[in-house]
Amino acid sequence: MQVPLFQLQCAMTGVHPSKAVPVAKLKNGIGKVGQESAAAKYAAATESSQFSIENEKPYAELWMGTHPSLPSKDVETQRSLLDLVQDNQALMSQEIGKKYGEKLPFLFKVLSIRKALSIQAHPNKKLAEQLHAKDPKNYPDDNHKPEMTIAVTPFDGLCGFRPLKEISHFLATVPSLRKLIGEEAATEFEEGVNGRETSSSAEDMQRNKKALQAAFSALMTKEKSAIAGAAKDLVASAQEDGEKFAGGGGPSNGGKELADLVVRLNGQFEGDVGLFVLFFLNYVKLEIGEAMFLKADDIHAYLSGDIIECMASSDNVVRAGFTPKFQDIPTLTSMLTYSYAPISEQKMNPVDYPYVTLNRTAYSSSSSAILYDPPIEEFSVVKTELNGKEAKATFEAIQGPSIIICTAGSGKISVGPKSEQVKTGYVFFVGATAECILESDSESFTTFKAFCELSGKETANGVS
Repeated sequence: MQVPLFQLQCAMTGVHPSKAVPVAKLKNGIGKVGQESAAAKYAAATESSQFSIENEKPYAELWMGTHPSLPSKDVETQRSLLDLVQDNQALMSQEIGKKYGEKLPFLFKVLSIRKALSIQAHPNKKLAEQLHAKDPKNYPDDNHKPEMTIAVTPFDGLCGFRPLKEISHFLATVPSLRKLIGEEAATEFEEGVNGRETSSSAEDMQRNKKALQAAFSALMTKEKSAIAGAAKDLVASAQEDGEKFAGGGGPSNGGKELADLVVRLNGQFEGDVGLFVLFFLNYVKLEIGEAMFLKADDIHAYLSGDIIECMASSDNVVRAGFTPKFQDIPTLTSMLTYSYAPISEQKMNPVDYPYVTLNRTAYSSSSSAILYDPPIEEFSVVKTELNGKEAKATFEAIQGPSIIICTAGSGKISVGPKSEQVKTGYVFFVGATAECILESDSESFTTFKAFCELSGKETANGVS
């Protein structure tokens, strides 16, 4: 009987994908360069990968899963993980296999971001089906793509619309923004939300969202020449005003912080509409271990850092800024939820994972297993930190598949009678109903485990 434990060989892309691009073909990209890229270092760790890091090349993404654009392989047999789970339904469980078409319901990634990723959102299930049917080249599958981000190094990004009072503040204190949107559109927004910015009334919130959509759409549909001209004024103001930029900033971000951000992003995408979008979106910083969850149809743009990312298994991206790739502004402006809230509402609150037993060495060294559990059924993630040699964590069997990546240290992984050495960057697949044991042979051994178990999870449709 085959033991459901496989070491995986996982592939790199060089850009945040609309289409997976092999690193060998890459000339430019958003990834960190050479050895600075955690994604590249993890990919190079697997001896059979035949992948070596070139110091001058950017490396953005490591994919782990069964997505057909870049499926992982079993190191020993070189068979794709997709083939393996389709040949043996017990690896995923019949329930999960039937529901998700004999494919893993999640895509697990490591991203190493040097240059801003596009301003984007991922469609809900119904819209994904429509976009794929109409334009399969730019929307390569029919699935939705809610996603979760966990910081491995300090991270920053633009995520979700700011509280409305902050947007009104910037319309009043950033002349180039107001001029670009237009006086009429700016005034309509201010008058439309005034006095109702924090109302919890369903009627007020719907009116606020319509006002926000109108103002944001007015910005996104401006001519490129008008945007470029306004951007010159914006950057000049950022360079000159310092702490006084944007009226000294808003409650969430200081003037100097925003001024530096404008100058930095203009250096990457000169004259881009994204320089103005940042006044509509929350600018968030995550420290190591902090996480946030983005529902389908939520707008975001990741700016820098190394992250663990888990998402529904899809490669659909609707873009509208900070990118030379295909942009679909009409779809983006019509699909967004236009939910507005401080970033604290998107940050996750991880909890202790209850289905693991730590041995005495692990317990006495303050080792931990922390659960990041978004309100969808396709995935959850556990971060395990074992401190000290011989610290051990025994994970109870679950009714679904798991993928585990080691991001620091070394040790071993065991399922039944089979044990494998684990080094930083190694990736393993663990089948359903298998107890899994992780044991450290270093002073610090860190892993992330993505898994799917349907029981007790809210349905994905509840957040789409």
